[in-house]
Amino acid sequence: MWMRIWEGLWEGHRGKTLGVLAGSALGLIYLFFGLWRMLIFVLIVYTGYYIGKKMDRGEPVFPAEDTWRWLMDKWRLFR
Repeated sequence: MWMRIWEGLWEGHRGKTLGVLAGSALGLIYLFFGLWRMLIFVLIVYTGYYIGKKMDRGEPVFPAEDTWRWLMDKWRLFR
């Protein structure tokens, strides 16, 4: 039963699954050594999920082009 669940997650949501697993692993490492344990753990897991979701959709993780255009539009006012 668990194998079918993992196979379904792997086939349908590979990026999200990898993101949550990587975030959980990093979160557990931080959980043993840091302060603000629960909040940081949740933040790291959510970040992994978010990056994995972007990868599943084929979107860039950090939209550098859009950010660059937005910054240039903002700075154009000062010219």
